[in-house]
Amino acid sequence: MHEYLSPGRFIDSDHPAVVEFAEQHRGPSHDPREQAINLYYAVREAVRYNPYTFSRDPQTLRGSHALATGESYCVPKATLLAGCARHCGIPARIGLADVRNHLSTPRLLELLRSDRFAMHGYTEFFLDGHWVKATPAFNQQLCELFNVAPLDFDGISDSVFHPYNRDGALLMEYLVDHGQFSDVPEAFFFAHLQKCYPHLFTDQQPALLGDMLSDVSAR
Repeated sequence: MHEYLSPGRFIDSDHPAVVEFAEQHRGPSHDPREQAINLYYAVREAVRYNPYTFSRDPQTLRGSHALATGESYCVPKATLLAGCARHCGIPARIGLADVRNHLSTPRLLELLRSDRFAMHGYTEFFLDGHWVKATPAFNQQLCELFNVAPLDFDGISDSVFHPYNRDGALLMEYLVDHGQFSDVPEAFFFAHLQKCYPHLFTDQQPALLGDMLSDVSAR
């Protein structure tokens, strides 16, 4: 379990801000499962989900970066949660998968030119002798906006995207599971994204994301 307990480049569990956050939110219990639950909810709510924060700069994948900005997308939120867990002595890693989003916004579909969300990130904890999935991406306020029940985590069962929203409409489906990693596999991560969204890897990409962020801020 050494590689799942040690600081990584992106799962930067030794970063002072990550250490402080983990200590603040791990709770009084010495039980790893209770601590993992507390950390899950803390990360889910402390960092607002914003897919338009995607950047080709690898530094933005760090958990400490998500914490510093206060908003991010699924992968940096997952690395932050894994980093907090490792600081608390809980083995943790990141998982990556492609999913299809049936309830995406028109603006996001316009940006991606697809309803396929490549490299969706989640966290896995090693608790009570087995790996358990936790998905801290969507904060409660965002879930309420999209009429989706926020994902709970009990430290026993996998917590992944619900397939339906509260009205029974299809929400998310997993298409490809890329596996689990001790840290974000940078080359593979960006290569797959470039294959899925080549238009985001042109010189116009920063301006496009800037326009999208302006649109979100205006709302």
